Amino acid sequence: MYDYLIVGSGLFGAIFAHEATKQGKKCLVIDRRDHIAGNIYTESVEGINVHRYGAHIFHTSDKEVWDYIQQFAEFNRFTNAPVARYKNELYNLPFNMNTFAQMWGVFTPAEAKAKIAEQVAAAGITEPKNLEEQAISLVGTDIYEKLVKGYTGKQWGRPCTELPAFIIKRLPVRFVYDNNYFNDRYQGIPVGGYTQIIEKMLEGVEVRLNTDFFAHREALTAEADKIVFTGMIDEYFDYCYGELEYRSLRFETETLDTDNYQGNAVVNYTEYDIPYTRIIEHKHFESGTQPKTVITREYPATWKHGDEPYYPMNDERNNALYARYKALADKEHKVIFGGRLGMYKYFDMHHVVAEALKCVRAELG
Repeated sequence: MYDYLIVGSGLFGAIFAHEATKQGKKCLVIDRRDHIAGNIYTESVEGINVHRYGAHIFHTSDKEVWDYIQQFAEFNRFTNAPVARYKNELYNLPFNMNTFAQMWGVFTPAEAKAKIAEQVAAAGITEPKNLEEQAISLVGTDIYEKLVKGYTGKQWGRPCTELPAFIIKRLPVRFVYDNNYFNDRYQGIPVGGYTQIIEKMLEGVEVRLNTDFFAHREALTAEADKIVFTGMIDEYFDYCYGELEYRSLRFETETLDTDNYQGNAVVNYTEYDIPYTRIIEHKHFESGTQPKTVITREYPATWKHGDEPYYPMNDERNNALYARYKALADKEHKVIFGGRLGMYKYFDMHHVVAEALKCVRAELG
């Protein structure tokens, strides 16, 4: 009945369905959740577009990716400039001259670099072997202790000494007074939220919600010539080599009878003793003037069956295990694995768009 069964209605699956449909292919999209859009789903609460599964800020330097996503919504000029709170101290992020001035009372790049170099030398790190050593070699011990150690330990559920160094390399360090978290040329939030984007992508496509692929695997597989699978690759193969590790998240969202709770879209809580990593105040993504506000506390959690998997744990052991599943996947000529879970790789939204378009070209030309 269908050319493609697409498992998952998130960004990857929706782009594939949209592009395949444009080329005359018949697609069926299924999702185990009761809504489309996967983790970028937004819903209106008190007139505020709430990011149900954590903050999503679109950013890219790839003009093709930016032009592509612009087809489906108007984007505002939102700039991500989070604030970090450590006990009763506030610091600007990403690490920049404002952070260094707040931390050490220095005012020039030369002073900041000298302070970092002094602390790196005192730590005696030459070749960083883990995240702690990598962080100290980038920003010194003071910033590591206050702004990295507790936050990262909470986020990944492991001490920084047990985490690979590459994780921290995503954090920008700048010697200018610039609180723009991303270096990318293009960034913003879709005016009206993300769900509308997926709705437009899926126009004319059959969608079945509350449908678990694994509960109806045989029947669903029989309905299509090929499958685009965006779920967990180890689950697809019934965990035959064992489970890949993921980090999950738990969200506490509440509506408050005030027009402004924290004055910023994102405030990180870097102290280890505070169990959540950040508080999102959603109205600030779109400069909202509503009389109430909605906030979400984000709690990292160990993934277990039944939870949503958010972050692949791309350490050496898990990457080696994924390689074994990838070898199985390469033999599945009628199945395409895509997205963060299908490819067991951390992707931001712009990466997902690029990967989906690359997949479409490889499959459909």
